[in-house]
Amino acid sequence: MDLNKAMLIGNLTRDPESRTTPSGQNVTSFGLATNLVWTDSSGQKQKRAEFHNIVAWRKLGEICAQYLKKGNKVYIEGRIQNRDWEDKEGNKKTRTEIVADNMIMLDTKGAGDSTPQPKNTSDYSQPAPADSEEEIKIEDIPF
Repeated sequence: MDLNKAMLIGNLTRDPESRTTPSGQNVTSFGLATNLVWTDSSGQKQKRAEFHNIVAWRKLGEICAQYLKKGNKVYIEGRIQNRDWEDKEGNKKTRTEIVADNMIMLDTKGAGDSTPQPKNTSDYSQPAPADSEEEIKIEDIPF
């Protein structure tokens, strides 16, 4: 049995870009930043950001393009995919992407954001996980 699953909660680093493939399929891409915060051995709080390339196809891509914008907090669930190609100079390029299967908008309605919320995304997402800003310490994890 194989498993390729990615689950991310982060903020969009750019507005979604939507396009149509030659075969007529909608595809939307955007960047997502996830942040890691920890306290080092000297007691100083440290932060590091990871940046992810997200690709959403068909109806989910349309929803992402319509409702998401730079800065929005979202939950993305999907699979990791590597794409290889050659640039104009013949150099080999590789890009790691998350192909989204599910997206949940985590920004609350009316929290200073005028982005319209979709009426019904139940076909494309599950209920949002509880949003907690409390730092989790490694020693508190039971396993």
